[in-house]
Amino acid sequence: MFRPLRLIPAGTRIDFVGPRRLAFGLSGLLVLASIVLVAVLGLNFGIDFRGGILMEVRSEQAADIGQMRTTLGGLGLGEVSLQEFGAETDVLIRIQRQPGAEDEQIAAIAAVQEALGPGFDYRRTEFVGPTVGQELIEAGILAVVLAMGGILLYIWFRFEIQFGLCAVIALTHDVVTTIGLFALIQHEFNLATVAALLTIAGYSINDTVVVFDRVRENLRRYKKAPLVEILNRSLNETLSRTTITGLTTLLALVALYAFGGAVIRDFSLALIWGVVIGTYSSIYVAVPLLLYVKLRPAAAGEGDTGGKAAADPAE
Repeated sequence: MFRPLRLIPAGTRIDFVGPRRLAFGLSGLLVLASIVLVAVLGLNFGIDFRGGILMEVRSEQAADIGQMRTTLGGLGLGEVSLQEFGAETDVLIRIQRQPGAEDEQIAAIAAVQEALGPGFDYRRTEFVGPTVGQELIEAGILAVVLAMGGILLYIWFRFEIQFGLCAVIALTHDVVTTIGLFALIQHEFNLATVAALLTIAGYSINDTVVVFDRVRENLRRYKKAPLVEILNRSLNETLSRTTITGLTTLLALVALYAFGGAVIRDFSLALIWGVVIGTYSSIYVAVPLLLYVKLRPAAAGEGDTGGKAAADPAE
């Protein structure tokens, strides 16, 4: 008979909650270091936030992005990014804001047109000013805050407010450390990175909800068992699912990072870190924090028979 693949043996009894103080200390150091890095080094904001020139061009034949990037990179205009935009003949060119006023921006556009030569139709040329960039920064912060608030309300509705608070603390840990990583390595921080932060929050909360659901189930089943035992049991019973989901997601993200090109490399890097830190925070931050909140009696359910029941097989 065919047996399903198990990366984690069934019936594990790993003590995840025991070293919680060490895990909390490590997480606290990561968050503190991230805040210091952002304050000292700052973020390498992309054109979306700093302002710059945006050009949409169409070539007569399939555009050679690599050759165009080499050509424009030698103009001395600073940061230049290119990406295919819809059809393979359409290219979106972003150039950082040039020092000076409008004349300098117009000169940069002319230099690009001269370097690319004939064979291109310039369908759109825009200048993104610093005011628009500041508005985008504020909109990105608002998007992340609203997402966290929505997650808190969802967990509150589905479980209890105590579960929601623990989940949001873990999510804040994931988002702050991801921003700290970008401050450390000085990779471009743009709208795609903000999208990655929101994706990380969604992935992490999905992982956390699965464990929280098992915690709630075990609270009902083992009413007299110590809370530490219930939390460890819940983590072990969902460990196989957590591991397989994380590894399969990482396989896809590593492939995107290695072969997806420069356009999505920073986005992929943020997600790779997010999956790793999100899995860690679900196990070592969100669930152990439940020990320090007063779970309401309703969290354990009513009307279930007391005593210990047979444990479910690991997922």
